[in-house]
Amino acid sequence: MTPKLIIDRRSPHPLYRQVHEALCRAILTRDLAPGAALPSTRALARRLGVSRNTVLAAYEELAAEGLIKGRIGSGTRVRGGARRKTRADLRFFLRESQYPIEPASFCDPDGNVLYLHSGS
Repeated sequence: MTPKLIIDRRSPHPLYRQVHEALCRAILTRDLAPGAALPSTRALARRLGVSRNTVLAAYEELAAEGLIKGRIGSGTRVRGGARRKTRADLRFFLRESQYPIEPASFCDPDGNVLYLHSGS
């Protein structure tokens, strides 16, 4: 069960950020236990009276931080041993991507390869 989320439309903070922070707080305080199922993006958007894109943006940010994990056919769940990541890990994005077409190499602004797929 998802904790009660309150959206303040007069807040200077974007709606997706409010959803993200409320869910993040619930996960870090263990109000949402590891393995707990989150509602679908459509269901949560309908319940909060916001766009589905608002909830998608919040879920994507939580996934990038390593707090939740979505799997096609299994829904979205709180990761076991969830902890907030402080820096983006490019390997995480490649590993967790649901839509990979081909592996990609990433370079820093100077052109140095940060991640090179072994097949390249």
